[in-house]
Amino acid sequence: MQAPAMRFAHRLTLLPAIVLALAMFAVPVAFVSAEAVLTPDFSLAHFERFFSRAAYLSVYRNTLFVSAAVATICLAVGYPMALFVVSQPARRRPLLLFLVLVPLWMSILVRTYAWMVVLGREGIVNGALQWLGFTDQPLTLMFTTGAVYVAMVQILLPIMVVTCYSAMTEIDPGLVRAARVCGASPFAAFRKVFLPLSLEGAVTGWSVIFILSMGFFIVPALVGGRRDVLLGNMIVNQVGQANWGFAAAMAIVLLVSTVLLLALVRLVLGRFLYSPREM
Repeated sequence: MQAPAMRFAHRLTLLPAIVLALAMFAVPVAFVSAEAVLTPDFSLAHFERFFSRAAYLSVYRNTLFVSAAVATICLAVGYPMALFVVSQPARRRPLLLFLVLVPLWMSILVRTYAWMVVLGREGIVNGALQWLGFTDQPLTLMFTTGAVYVAMVQILLPIMVVTCYSAMTEIDPGLVRAARVCGASPFAAFRKVFLPLSLEGAVTGWSVIFILSMGFFIVPALVGGRRDVLLGNMIVNQVGQANWGFAAAMAIVLLVSTVLLLALVRLVLGRFLYSPREM
């Protein structure tokens, strides 16, 4: 009698999580989906409009490209940073992690405005370049694709560092030492032992940043140019025009893209990380 009671109690503890998932995800998605296909009447006209016009598809492709590029840059910068933190003595790690996480405590809007100050015509970068004599006129750094990349990477980089760091701390240091004892060079021990074991955290971090980048709209709106419009900006624009059905359809496109990405990542992880390999 105790076993069924324990199972029931265990399932009961999951009830708050289920209710929260329904309230925060399932119900909003259901309302957005209904808005996309029922406004004004039941049809797929909004999706047909989106996929039949080159301008919308161009923005969608640009959103995918920018999201992938930002995630890749964050991986290239964040993985070495996480590796550096892990290699430090245990007493130094909390301070280093604190410095990494400090930007996350500030609003994205505040950090974006800070980049406007740094990259503006009268900003810090242009002032320093003119003071050093590298240029006579202020450079156009704002409202460019480069400004979008810089701001998005700075905003999302801490997430990559923390994700990679969490995966690296789970690796047994004795495995790397054993590889060294067996004659492997430091680089070979890293490439054949440490890197494969930390790859799951790196791929997870890349996926999280890609998904977050797909929904960005504040950064492109404030520091980007005309060519840097993302799908999030189009959704906000349609909501501002009270075009709820079309905005909902684009939101569903974003959601489906996210789900497909997660499925692809799971497939890749299952095939290349967990499949048996020949020694």
